[in-house]
Amino acid sequence: MNIFLYRIWMYLAILPLVCTAQGDISTLMDSLSDFWFFRFILNILGYATIAVPGYLLIQYVRRTNYLETGRGVCYPVVKTCVYGNESKPTHHEEPQAARSDATESSSTAQLLKLLFCAGGLQVSYLTWGVLQERVMTRTYGATETEPGERFKDSQFLVFMNRILAFTISGLYCSLTKQPRHSAPMYKYSFASLSNIMSSWCQYEALKFISFPTQVLAKASKVIPVMLMGKIVSRKSYEYWEYLTAVMISVGVSMFLLSSSTDKHPSTVTTFSGVIILAGYILFDSFTSNWQDALFKYKMSSVQMMFGVNLFSCLFTIGSLLEQGALFESASFMFRHKEFAFHAVLISICSAFGQLFIFYTISQFGAAVFTIIMTLRQAFAILLSCLIYGHTVSIVGGLGVAVVFLALFLRVYARSRMSKRNRRATQSEAQIQKV
Repeated sequence: MNIFLYRIWMYLAILPLVCTAQGDISTLMDSLSDFWFFRFILNILGYATIAVPGYLLIQYVRRTNYLETGRGVCYPVVKTCVYGNESKPTHHEEPQAARSDATESSSTAQLLKLLFCAGGLQVSYLTWGVLQERVMTRTYGATETEPGERFKDSQFLVFMNRILAFTISGLYCSLTKQPRHSAPMYKYSFASLSNIMSSWCQYEALKFISFPTQVLAKASKVIPVMLMGKIVSRKSYEYWEYLTAVMISVGVSMFLLSSSTDKHPSTVTTFSGVIILAGYILFDSFTSNWQDALFKYKMSSVQMMFGVNLFSCLFTIGSLLEQGALFESASFMFRHKEFAFHAVLISICSAFGQLFIFYTISQFGAAVFTIIMTLRQAFAILLSCLIYGHTVSIVGGLGVAVVFLALFLRVYARSRMSKRNRRATQSEAQIQKV
């Protein structure tokens, strides 16, 4: 921690000296842009230029009682964004038609559908993970005489992902019948901000830590999710949830402590990487809990995807334009066609992966989906080690095994709990009939 604070102090201390000595602010900005914390602050300031005026506008609309006095062309838009379409939220219920159709179909059709969902999730997210590591840790345009250059702006990749997800979810909502929900549009912005910051941290962390470390950290986010759930949603948890959370933390600790500098350089975990990864887990935990709270309003998962990505596009495009990074990143794409292909493919995998998530949950439930995604995390670590040469010690391998054992125990315990609750509900219904 002292090293981190020392670096911040050094950057601030040399600021006037560099400006005086060089007389060139652009050179100073270039040197500061290599420091991840400086880029993080710039992003926050960029989002604030949209979020703060939006907040003030919402407060003004509420103070003037626009819902009662407003008229004109803008009235429907303002009403939807600030007040929503209904006065009170209702409990969210996912459409069960697909689930009932699935139970009535043949076993062969069910198996084929399950293989389709599992294959779609595995291909989408394994490809996404491999390309993510390629983009953030390798150079483009390297030749015998030129060392090549790395792509640095993680926010541009976030924007690419969100603009495609926004387009696909918007088309889906326009072509299919969706439920009318009451959530004011501005409430999506909270999940959007935390979502784009978690994605930025996810990309940025790969500059400092290995991909297997990042995957294990994602698996361990159940711990801050539980903490955030108690704070945001006032949830209570079973004893087995606390037990598996402890197992996950122990397994991750075993893996991290087994990494040392005498191994492959890419396996070394730096302090900056740990801080960024902690930011990812924190932001992502808030996102999931806030979205869960939003689902109390009657909406579909695709509508949630559309609303969150709408604000994500607004926030990221504004910040990129203010920093001048949008045109710089576009120039990098034109210079390196391979990068352009990778960035587009990452966005496609991310967008279609989200659709596979919604479809799998609607057809087979959350337990089956969790098993598929847990296997995906294990395959992602294996694939990354094979392609990019990461090394894992025996202790680290045991830590990985402990983490995934805990994840499967969570799935098993949750399945048993849901079956027990269903039997209890059926018994109560039979007693009432008698």
